[in-house]
Amino acid sequence: MSRMAQAVIMLLFGGAVIKATVTDVFLRYVKEGLRPFLLLAGILLVAAALMTIWYDLRAARRGTPEPGGDHGHGHDDGHGHGHHEPRVGWLLLLPVLGLLLISPPALGSFAAGQTGSVGLSAASDYPPLPEGDPVEVTLLDYASRAIFDGGRSLTGRDVKLTGFITPGPDGKPMLARIVLACCAADGRPIKIGLTGVPIDTPPDSWVEVVGVYSNQVGTDPVNQAQVAYFEIRSWQEIDQPKQPYD
Repeated sequence: MSRMAQAVIMLLFGGAVIKATVTDVFLRYVKEGLRPFLLLAGILLVAAALMTIWYDLRAARRGTPEPGGDHGHGHDDGHGHGHHEPRVGWLLLLPVLGLLLISPPALGSFAAGQTGSVGLSAASDYPPLPEGDPVEVTLLDYASRAIFDGGRSLTGRDVKLTGFITPGPDGKPMLARIVLACCAADGRPIKIGLTGVPIDTPPDSWVEVVGVYSNQVGTDPVNQAQVAYFEIRSWQEIDQPKQPYD
């Protein structure tokens, strides 16, 4: 593949990275904290591609061969046959076009059902929850407080959780969210069992649930991790949040 073709692909790829970053599509691949690094990488790719294209166009106008080129001999092999550049190199455009044209869904109930719950870590101290009624808590924070703090910091408080519905091992709905260490490839679910008001909505539906701490604790059959439970008082279906991962 010629250097010009490589520059065009690099330009498209850099543009795709920039587009995904400024339109929040990147949140379906990596954590939000990586936004500045992705944006910088996209800008550098575009800048390098434009410089390469400009250099080649200037060299073509002057009639100067590219460094490492054939100096006008057409890569002849001595038998009158020129060496054509492999067209397979253009297949590199496929992932670029995919990033530009296709917006994949965030990981959902299928991934949650196939993967064991994320391992919880006990904290040395669980501070009181912020003021407000209900108080919004992440699924990971709720599960840690429910299991390792015995629900002491949750007792007497109305709590709001947000996540998607995934079928539990007994077929009953559970609330889940994917937790990322870095990117979607290392995503693991945090699952919360549900009691109280029943939820009647299909898997992968996003919901906000308001309720109270439940002292019930279950086990994830995939990896035997402890699963906290939550008693629902009310719930509503919502659109998927801009940041679907914890």
